[in-house]
Amino acid sequence: MAFMAHRVTLIPGDGIGPEVCEAAVMAVMATGVKIEWERVELSARIIEQTRQELPEWVVESLERTRVGLKGPVTTPIGEGYQSVNVALRKRLDLYVNFRPVRSLPGVRTRYADTFIDLVIFRENTEDLYAGLEHEVVKDVVTSLKVITRAASLRIARYAFDWAQRAGRKRIHAVHKANIMKLGDGLFLRCCREVAREYPQIEYKELIVDNAAMQMVLRPETFDVLVMPNLYGDIVSDLAAGLVGGLGLVPGANLGDQCAVFEAVHGSAPDIAGRGIANPTALMLSSVLMLDYLGERDAARRLRYAIERTYAAGEYLTPDVGGGATTAQFTDAVIRNLEKAPPVLGG
Repeated sequence: MAFMAHRVTLIPGDGIGPEVCEAAVMAVMATGVKIEWERVELSARIIEQTRQELPEWVVESLERTRVGLKGPVTTPIGEGYQSVNVALRKRLDLYVNFRPVRSLPGVRTRYADTFIDLVIFRENTEDLYAGLEHEVVKDVVTSLKVITRAASLRIARYAFDWAQRAGRKRIHAVHKANIMKLGDGLFLRCCREVAREYPQIEYKELIVDNAAMQMVLRPETFDVLVMPNLYGDIVSDLAAGLVGGLGLVPGANLGDQCAVFEAVHGSAPDIAGRGIANPTALMLSSVLMLDYLGERDAARRLRYAIERTYAAGEYLTPDVGGGATTAQFTDAVIRNLEKAPPVLGG
C-alpha cells in the first residue's frame, strides 16, 4: 500500500522568511519524508490590506492539515495589531510553547566550554498576554494577569509527560509567587500537584529573577523549566542568548489538535534578498516537526546533519562568523544527511 504524504501548511512570512523557509523545505525533503506542502501567504502587507492579523485562509489551512511550518511574519507597527503568533496561539489553542535550547558545535559564545541542553515549556494562552487592558482614567491603565487552574495544570502535565518520555531528570517551576501570591501561587500549586504524580523526576522551584541569574551563571545545571507566559517569553530568549541567539534555536506551539513549528527570530528586512540569512532556527524547528509527525529517524538524521555542518565550520553564514550563503549552508546540510549513522538496532 502506498504511503500517504504528510500534509503541512507552509507559511513563508516576509523579510527573510521565504528564504529560510525554502532552505528548511529543501532539507526536510532531502530526508526522504513525503510531505504535501500547502503554502499560504501571510505578511505585513497582507495584514494591512485585510485589516486582520490572522486571515481566515491561514486558519482554514491549519485546521485542515493540523501541522504548520512558519517563517517570521512582520507585525505592522503602530496600527493596533496584535502579534500574529499571539493570534495563532489563541485561535488554535496552542497552549504549549516548546523551546529546546542546545549548544551547537563550533559556535563561539561566552559558554564555549559548557554544553547547554535545556528545555523551556511556556504556557501560551493566558497571563498578561490575555490582552485584557483598560484605561481607568486618563493616563492610568490596568492590565489583567490571568492565571487559571486548568491552563496551569495542562502546561505542567505536558512538561512532566515530555520529561518522562525524554528521560529528563529535573524540572524547575519558575514563578514570582513571593509577590503575586494569588496568581503565581495558583500556578505553583498546580505544578506541585502534577509533580507528585512523577516521583522519579526531581521537582524544584525558582523565583524568576533568581532563575535568570542562575541561567547566566550556571546554565549547565538546568534541565527542564516550566513557567507562565510572560516569564517564558523573557527567559526563553535569555536562554537562546546562551547558545548564540534566536537564529540558532527552534520553537514549537503545540495544542491537542494542531501544532505550528516556527523560527522565533524576526523577519530581518535589512538582509532580506541578500542570500545570507541563516536558516538554522527553521531547520531545527523542522526537526521538531518531523519528530511530531512520527518521522523520528528523519528528525535524528537532520539534526545530525545540521550539527555536523556547524562542527565542520566551512559553510556557516555571516551571523555566526562564516562567509557562506544561505544556499551554501543548505547544500552542506543536505550533503551531511547522507553521512548520518544508521539507527542503532535498525
